[in-house]
Amino acid sequence: MQEKKRVILITDGDDHAKKAVEFVAKEIGGRCISASSGNPTVISGEELVKLIQQTPTDPVLVMFDDCGAHEEGQGEEAMRIVANHPDFHVIGAIAVASSTHFSEWTKVDISIDRFGELTEFGVDKYGLQDLEIGRIDGDTVYILDELNLPLIVGVGDIGKMAGQDTVEKGAPITKKAVELIIERSR
Repeated sequence: MQEKKRVILITDGDDHAKKAVEFVAKEIGGRCISASSGNPTVISGEELVKLIQQTPTDPVLVMFDDCGAHEEGQGEEAMRIVANHPDFHVIGAIAVASSTHFSEWTKVDISIDRFGELTEFGVDKYGLQDLEIGRIDGDTVYILDELNLPLIVGVGDIGKMAGQDTVEKGAPITKKAVELIIERSR
């Protein structure tokens, strides 16, 4: 019997996030489903399932973005399909903070600020520690609470965070979040 693919869900998909996630996937020897990027995500959950199944290695990093859409959008729909697929073992999610207009939020188990420090508090889109413990505001995040995931790591805006998470710097915050999820899944 074939082992289930390990999958990490990421709630961001703009160009900066795509570059950072692709870079980190390569660094860790995993795969990034680049087709899942977009602001908003335009690929369906069913299409993502096929792409994930075709990857030769794991973990597989998959991006989901709703571009601030109110209510459930295509990013959440696709995430639900991927997260509930029997061929996959979702080992965690990276909840990305944003300044969403509709104040979506989710619980996080831990956050990483833009300086690479772990914190029990949430962080804002700039990667600065927020005021609330265990909570992050963002887009495409509220669905994470419904998915019963083993670990949710909060971060600022991937590939940005005031220049602290750029690919040129090695996307250190994104990489640390991915490595933390992998480490805690063992």
